[in-house]
Order: sequence, then structure tokens, then C-alpha cells
Amino acid sequence: MAKHEEVKNGVIFPVGEKNEAFAQFFVGQSYLKTLIADPKVSVGVGNVTFEPGCRNNWHIHRDGFQILLVTGGEGWYQEEGKPAQFLKAGDVIVTHDGVKHWHGAAKDSWFEHIAITAGTPEWLEAVDDETYNKL
Repeated sequence: MAKHEEVKNGVIFPVGEKNEAFAQFFVGQSYLKTLIADPKVSVGVGNVTFEPGCRNNWHIHRDGFQILLVTGGEGWYQEEGKPAQFLKAGDVIVTHDGVKHWHGAAKDSWFEHIAITAGTPEWLEAVDDETYNKL
């Protein structure tokens, strides 16, 4: 049994649907509940839930930023050229414009964060298993 199984039912906000729109940019299964998608507001806000071992590809936010508010489970965040950071509920990550990074669940834990995103993501290569499995 994976750690933090309660996360799969939503911690604060609902888990949402399988994240099919962005599935090509993830290794494993994620779920997305859009919280704010207002064209008059310059940021999107979503609750993203990752099954154990799920992570998104390396990516860059162009002309914007991303703030992650970790609400449950255990996961990882890594910027290119830096060591990965272990994440748990209550952690906050700020990714500035143009910084290549990835984030996702630990191998043995569900993981959930609120993503506040401005700008356009540029999706890149997957985080390979060798890199991920060393964490």
C-alpha cells in the first residue's frame, strides 16, 4: 500500500478528473481539478494530484511563473542543475520565468499540490527512470 492514500480522495479540494489533456507530459497518472480559469484573471489555478511514481516532464514557464502549494502526500521538485527537493504538505515552491524544472510524487506516495501558473508552459523531455529512481 502506498503512503498517503487519503490524498487520492482530495485533501482540501476535489481530485478532479484524469488529466488527459496533459497526459502526454506526464509519466504515470495525474488528476486535475481546475479551480480558476477566468480569462479576466492572468493566472490559472488547479489542484493537481499524482499517483505514486507519477511526475511531469521537465518544463519551463515562459513569460510567467509557477507557485506550488503542497497540500498532501510526499513528492519532489527539481530545477535543472540543482539537487531535487523533497516536498511534503505545507511546502511552497516558487518557479521563476524561464527556469527548467519538474515536480511529482515520491515513488511510494500519493502527492497533491495547488498550482498557480502564469505564462505559457514549454513542455520538454520526460524525467528518465534512472534519474527519478535515484531519489
